[in-house]
Amino acid sequence: MEQYIQPFIAVCKNVFKDFVGCELTAERPYFAGPEAVDAWDLSAVIGLTGEARGAVVISMKTELALRLTSMLTGADHYSLDEDVVDAIGEIINIIAGNAKKGLEEAFRLVISLPTIIEGKKHSVKWPNSQARVICIPFNVFEKDSFFLSVAIEAAKK
Repeated sequence: MEQYIQPFIAVCKNVFKDFVGCELTAERPYFAGPEAVDAWDLSAVIGLTGEARGAVVISMKTELALRLTSMLTGADHYSLDEDVVDAIGEIINIIAGNAKKGLEEAFRLVISLPTIIEGKKHSVKWPNSQARVICIPFNVFEKDSFFLSVAIEAAKK
């Protein structure tokens, strides 16, 4: 598991430091059920295909999405508008694209365009009901957090 998760942890830390300008602390990753429901308001999803298949999802509360977007755009945001959707979609796109580079020794992957899911206590339906979903909690700023969830399995030939 560690060989697949470490690229995502390293990439998240680098993306938030370089792109957003803040430091992250990764908590201990854990396995979640394929239909786990959390208290998140927004999730951005990138699909993975090629020699492996799966998805990478970043999930957070509205307040964090607004704060991150404000930091990126230099303008205040008060609702989940188009700028917020674009900003969080771009963050997951950069994370998935850079993690893909770290996984290229194991798999050749193609990533999809980001899809945004919004709504209180939503769930993400993973590509396979037996998918082993690894959740990586991250702490950012004083009291905010988000999850990066990853499910990757080798494609059947």
